[in-house]
Amino acid sequence: MQNLSIQTGAAPASTAGTGPADIPSDQDVTALAGRLAAIVGKGHIHRDAPHRGLFSQDIYIAAAAPAALVVAPATTDELSAVVSAAHAAGFSCAPRGGGMSYTKGYIPSSPRSVMLDLSRMDKVLDIRADDMVVTVQAGCTWKTLYETLAPLGLRTPFWGALSGLVSTIGGGLSQGNAFFGAGHHGTTGESVVALSLVLADGRVLRTGARGADGNSPFYRFYGPDVTGLFAGDCGAFAIKAEVTLRLIRAPKHEGYVSFSFKTSPDMLAAMTEMTRAGIACELCGFDPRLTRIRLKRASLASDLGALKNVVGKQGSFLKGMKEAAKVALAGRSFIDDGDFALHIVCEGRSAAGVADDVAEAKRIAARFNGVEVENTIPKVMRAQPFVALNSMVGPNGERWVPIHCLAPLSRAHAIFTAIEAEFDGMRAELDEHGIENAFLFSSLSTNALVIEPTFYWPDAMMPIHDAYVEKSHMAKLPAYPANPAAAAVVEKARQRLLALFKREGLGHLQVGRTYPYLESRDAASVDLLQGIKQVLDPERRVNPGVLGL
Repeated sequence: MQNLSIQTGAAPASTAGTGPADIPSDQDVTALAGRLAAIVGKGHIHRDAPHRGLFSQDIYIAAAAPAALVVAPATTDELSAVVSAAHAAGFSCAPRGGGMSYTKGYIPSSPRSVMLDLSRMDKVLDIRADDMVVTVQAGCTWKTLYETLAPLGLRTPFWGALSGLVSTIGGGLSQGNAFFGAGHHGTTGESVVALSLVLADGRVLRTGARGADGNSPFYRFYGPDVTGLFAGDCGAFAIKAEVTLRLIRAPKHEGYVSFSFKTSPDMLAAMTEMTRAGIACELCGFDPRLTRIRLKRASLASDLGALKNVVGKQGSFLKGMKEAAKVALAGRSFIDDGDFALHIVCEGRSAAGVADDVAEAKRIAARFNGVEVENTIPKVMRAQPFVALNSMVGPNGERWVPIHCLAPLSRAHAIFTAIEAEFDGMRAELDEHGIENAFLFSSLSTNALVIEPTFYWPDAMMPIHDAYVEKSHMAKLPAYPANPAAAAVVEKARQRLLALFKREGLGHLQVGRTYPYLESRDAASVDLLQGIKQVLDPERRVNPGVLGL
């Protein structure tokens, strides 16, 4: 159904296996391109193979056949007209924001597809500080929004993924995401007030209480939570055009603390207890392998940039220089090789409140044999939140891909142990092909831990890596030939983990076409979801196949 295959080199897959009805004629594509060019301008339609190939892959996989066209609308009206024209011509549409999916979230399901490049829909449209809401276009990046609000002393509750340099608000809402602010406020969907969406036939649907003019959204819950239908839908139901989010006043005080643990049970016990206590805006844990990889990856240039930002973050030059000196003196040897690390950011309206949260973190860590170490990593992460996307590749030029699960707090360590057992069962095969694995842990509000196993293996890069990793960084790394044997072992390991996650009934962000969402739902839920899809997209033209729909 999906016509997808793993690609380890730069070349897209062939169309082998695609049915004749799915392959548009040159005449059909030319006619649609002309109609779309009349809407968005000729310069914003791309039919060349490099563009189509780039926009038909994510950081892990490429479509078996690229989309027929890439089109970049700039407004909701243009997006509506584009989707309507594609629908009339019998083409499906898939929305692409920053492109950071690793679960086939926007990969075209057939060559008779139009990729919607939302990078021109990147504006902050309306800041209404009196109502504490902000409206953005769906292609606005987290970095743009954060930097626009900062001079006003405002922020959204959840304020970005680690890839927020290019990751978009619409993508974050569609996929679900974690990190900045997630420890207190959950994912993007929990910060949303209202949406403007384009349906499969081009109609615009608007959610939430929207004021007398119908275009000033200020509150989410007016009757059933229609907005919630589109949070985490991976673009299955409609194309997000505009997103209104809650605002909060930016916390005036921050505190940072880091701990080292000798064992995973101790680190995860401390992390889950801190999550229950609700004391951290961000909680971030590394296993020993990930700590080694991160410290190996960092460069002197990034260290110097981080130090400059640490100085500026502290409010006074003297305090900033003192904090930067601590970071510099700590260097990269602040944690023993083989230890688990836990990094915490606390924030609040008062210095005393933040100090209390930090003190509670220290008490909890001590209960579980944690040893306080230099707080370099959380300090730098907050001072320089949206960094270049060089972590899309391994420190020695390897391919990189994560997978993840949302685990209940009570079973987090049992789930981690089960994942480790799967890796141990494949250790000889992984080692044979030079495949490394590591873990990142983070929290979502007071309810769940994100456990993220990551893979590194020697393989050729894809065009998306060349497009997003800094060229100066890529030039320093070795280039590997295509390695389909190693890639097949990585995929085999991912499938074993997916089966484990399904058996354990775990949740996921960024469901895409990777996690077995629909088959994990009960019959009544499946009927409801299929019914919604049937009403909104009866011909299955919007991102078909995602969520299993």
